[in-house]
Amino acid sequence: MAEILFYHLTESTLEEALPGLVERSMSRGWRVAIQTITDERRDALDNHLWTWSDVSFLAHGTESEPHPAEQPIILTTTDANPNAATVRFVVEGAQISRAGDYERLVVMFDGHDQEQLERARSQWKALKDEGHALTYWQQTPDRRWERKA
Repeated sequence: MAEILFYHLTESTLEEALPGLVERSMSRGWRVAIQTITDERRDALDNHLWTWSDVSFLAHGTESEPHPAEQPIILTTTDANPNAATVRFVVEGAQISRAGDYERLVVMFDGHDQEQLERARSQWKALKDEGHALTYWQQTPDRRWERKA
């Protein structure tokens, strides 16, 4: 069964928080999938991951590019897992399916967006009802993660 973590963004944007969490996943030797709702959002994150740091980048591809199976990080709008990812980031309310297929599932949502909050609450309840063990992390004012549940 997957370890499922909910990350409630209150102090930073997804663009600020996601790369560090993905980088930590990669340092553990995990392959990563990042699921967005729209192609436009996927493409914006695609551009961002190449330029998010002056000293680093996260090598990745999208589901629409050649050879997705070879990518250490894949950005997708579907529940497919073309790169055999062991950790999946589901962002901004993207649909969760096949949670048990991963070692870790990370749900990230913007605490200032009511629609994303409601979606995360619904996802939490559904995953809890399925018997998954969940943890809930919220940002502190200094942008650190604090476990709340």
